[in-house]
Amino acid sequence: MGQDIIFDLIEKEKQRQIKGIELIASENFVSEEVMKAAGSVLTNKYAEGYPGRRYYGGCEVVDEIEQIAIDRAKELFGAEFVNVQPHSGAQANAAVFLACLNPGDKVMGLDLAHGGHLTHGSSVNFSGITYSPVFYRVNKEDGRINYEEMAETARKEKPKMIIVGASAYSRDYDYKKFREAADEIGAILMADISHPSGLIAKGILNDPMSYCDIVTTTTHKTLRGTRGGMIMLGQDFENPFGQKTPKGELKMMSQILDSAVFPGTQGGPLEHIISAKAVTFKEALSDEYLTYIVQVLKNAQALSKALIERGFEIISGGTDNHLMLIDLHNKNITGKAAEKALGKADITCNKNMIPYDDKSPFITSGIRFGTAAVTTRGLKEEDMIKIADFVNEVVADPENEAVLAKIKTEVNSLMNSRPLFQW
Repeated sequence: MGQDIIFDLIEKEKQRQIKGIELIASENFVSEEVMKAAGSVLTNKYAEGYPGRRYYGGCEVVDEIEQIAIDRAKELFGAEFVNVQPHSGAQANAAVFLACLNPGDKVMGLDLAHGGHLTHGSSVNFSGITYSPVFYRVNKEDGRINYEEMAETARKEKPKMIIVGASAYSRDYDYKKFREAADEIGAILMADISHPSGLIAKGILNDPMSYCDIVTTTTHKTLRGTRGGMIMLGQDFENPFGQKTPKGELKMMSQILDSAVFPGTQGGPLEHIISAKAVTFKEALSDEYLTYIVQVLKNAQALSKALIERGFEIISGGTDNHLMLIDLHNKNITGKAAEKALGKADITCNKNMIPYDDKSPFITSGIRFGTAAVTTRGLKEEDMIKIADFVNEVVADPENEAVLAKIKTEVNSLMNSRPLFQW
C-alpha cells in the first residue's frame, strides 16, 4: 500500500507555509519541541477529570504533565487558578458562559463589526443564540473604544457579564474603566486576551489579572504555541450565584469553572495538546521569548508606519499590539479582492470588516495584518518596509498577473533566506 494522499497534502501545506509571508494575525509557527509534544503518544490516553481526580486508570503520567502545564501557566500570567483543558479559545469562552450565565442572560462585548469576536455575542454563535447580547463600539473618528458609551450601555442594559477583548482591535485596553462599569451594575468582568496574550504575559501591555474576574486565552497566536484554550483567575473567589457544595458551603469560582469545562462542555482532555501547552509556557517564560515578543511589537509598528507612508489608512492610526486593521476604501479595492490578489503573490492575510463598514462580511472593506508569524521567521523592521512595498504593488494592480508573479518571486526569495526551523 502506498503512502496516504493526506501526507502528500501535509507536505504541500508545509511548503506553502515555508515559501510565503504569513500575515494572518491569529497564526504563528510552533517550535519543533511543541510539535513533537503535540504529535506524541499522549494522543492515545483518555483522561476524563483532573489531575488526581480522573475517571480512568493509568493517568499517573498525564497527571504530572497536566500539573506542570498548570503551574507554568500560573507563573507566566501571575494567576492563582488555571484550567488548561479547553480545546480552543471558543470552548474556553463557552465554559465561562456556562459557569456564569443562564440561557437568556445579557452579555456585553465589542461588536463583531467593530473588531469583536464571534464568541462575544455574535448572532450566529452560541454566545448570541443562547444568550442575549448587547454591544459597545469604537468611535468612528479615531477607531478607538468609546469608554463612556460602553459604560452608558452597561448602565442602560445591565448585562450580567461584560467582555473585554477583540480579534481585530489594535489598541491596548483600559481594564480599570471596564472594572468600574462592571462594579456599577454588579456584572462579572471577563477578559479574552487570545490575541495579545504573549504581549501581556511579558508586561508589554496592560495586565487584566488584577481587574478582571475571569481571563481566557488561546495558546497559539502571540503565545506561539499549539492550538488550544485556557481559563485563568488572578484570584479565586466565592461564586456570586449561590451555588453550594454537597456540604452546604459556597463553591469557589475555580470549582464552577472546572465543572463547566468538564463535564459541562467537554469530555476527555487532549493530553498530547496539554503537553504541548506545557512546552509552550516554558518557552514563553524564557528570555529568548521576551526578545521575540518585543520584536513582534517593533515589527507591527514598523509595518503600520510603512503602510501609512504608502497611503494606506490604518484604523485608529496605528497599533499597540501585534496587529493592524486596514481600511481599503481609498485604494478602491475590497478586502476580498485584496486577500485574493495578495494570496497569488504568496502573501497570506484575511479580509476583515472595518468599523461602520458599508460592505458585507463576505466582501468587506478591510484586511487584517499581524506580525507574530513573520517575526518567528526572523524578519525585522527593515523587512516590514519590503512587505509594505509588496502589499502596495499588489493592491495597486491586483489583476496584473505579471506583477503578482514578480512579487511572488521576491516573496519566495525573502522567505527562503529565513528558514523555518528544521521541520
